[in-house]
Amino acid sequence: MRKHITPDKWKHFWVGIPLGIILQAVCFYFFAQLLSAIIWAFLLLVVICYGFELFSKITKLGHHDIIDAVAGILGGVIGAGLVIVLKLLHIF
Repeated sequence: MRKHITPDKWKHFWVGIPLGIILQAVCFYFFAQLLSAIIWAFLLLVVICYGFELFSKITKLGHHDIIDAVAGILGGVIGAGLVIVLKLLHIF
């Protein structure tokens, strides 16, 4: 059975891409080692994406859905991956 991805999930995915780009770029600026920068950017990405969902649950200001966080993290990984590739090619 094929499931349809809702527009809400796509919104989180697309917002995750620039978030991943920004976090990875900032982490490259603050951390000299490549692996440290990648790990910290990923951890921050997870904390922000899940934190947003947790905030929605606690305050009841939005709809809490863990898959929204997963969609944001997936988008963020793609954005961060772009920055990592540019860094490895010495373009960034």
